[in-house]
This record gives sequence, structure tokens and C-alpha cells, in this order.
Amino acid sequence: MPPARQKWSAEVTEHSDAMDLEEHIFESDDARKIAASLKRSAEHSHRRKAEPFQSAMSMLNFYINRAGKNLPAARRRVLERAKDELRVAFGREKEN
Repeated sequence: MPPARQKWSAEVTEHSDAMDLEEHIFESDDARKIAASLKRSAEHSHRRKAEPFQSAMSMLNFYINRAGKNLPAARRRVLERAKDELRVAFGREKEN
């Protein structure tokens, strides 16, 4: 695969109309911290197209989906918990 195609998701994250994110936020082991950062970014970003909750959740799902099978189970659990924390932060109901 040519080098330009290998990192297309990083290019999308950095240069698209996606919201502005705190650096390395997805590397945190604290789901609440991830959710709080995404909420803050979504509410303050001028580079988002949807409402803050939808933008934050979309960015989290984008990251999880791009990692795919390479995402370790422990990291996936933290990120899935971050989804619930994000729902709580925005006053939405947790999924069962």
C-alpha cells in the first residue's frame, strides 16, 4: 500500500472540518477524561457541522472504527465507557 493511503484517517482528523481535539486524548485510560475533553472540544470548535453531542460521539466512533482489529481489548473497553460518559456529560441516557 502506498504511504499516502496508509494514514488517510490522520489526515482527515487533522485537516477536515472535523472538530478540534486535544492532542493524545484517545490515549488516556480515564473514560470520563476522554468524554470531558470531547465535550469541551465539541462545544468550542468552529470546525464542526453537527450539534456538539453528535460531533463528539462521531469523533469517538471514528477513532474506534479506524483502529479496527488493531485496537487492544482494554483500550476498546475504555473507549466504550467513554461513550457512556459522553452521554452522561450531555444529559443523555446511557445505552443498556
